[in-house]
Amino acid sequence: MFDWFKKKLTPEEPKIQAPEVLGLRLGGAVELDDLRLKLIEPDLIIEGAARTQLIQAVGVVNLDEQTRLLRYYTDDDGFIQVLQHGRSDADVSEVKLYYFYHTKPIDTQAQWNDALNHHIVQDSKELEGHHFDKVWENERPVAMTEKTYLSDGTSSETDQFVMIYERELGNDQFESMMIAGEEKFVKDRAEWCVVTSTGFPLTPTDFTVIG
Repeated sequence: MFDWFKKKLTPEEPKIQAPEVLGLRLGGAVELDDLRLKLIEPDLIIEGAARTQLIQAVGVVNLDEQTRLLRYYTDDDGFIQVLQHGRSDADVSEVKLYYFYHTKPIDTQAQWNDALNHHIVQDSKELEGHHFDKVWENERPVAMTEKTYLSDGTSSETDQFVMIYERELGNDQFESMMIAGEEKFVKDRAEWCVVTSTGFPLTPTDFTVIG
């Protein structure tokens, strides 16, 4: 009985909260500017972007001690990615809206090695007849680890091996393509896939946090 009483008095460990920035938060919502999308969407790979999106998960990638990527995954098969050089809104240098284009499952270690060595990083990529040039100078995929927080309070980690490509739309606007090899261990067994996403920059006037 004493042990039971002692456990009742032991404070619970506080749950780690997903990071918030620019008002974006897990469980929140964002509204995209309709006029902005009508003007730019015809030039993009994506189509039919939802104007109102709910944030269902948050990913964090620490690039170094100060710099990190925050990814706010929405119910519209996309994510808002924020590049932050600190921990305040003033430290944000870039915001992009990405949409998942294709996910290719990888079945064997040999296929995974081939993707890392030959397919993720190339001088350029073609997608739906559009030419994208490699942005980063790296000859190998850039390795990063994302910790993802879900709305049910759980979290998971995924190792990612990434390259960014870009094409000019005109009027000094660009569309990005992210190729990411993802490796995740489930019950000590590796699961692999290569994810292709396309995205475009958001300015502070392009979206409004509504929840």
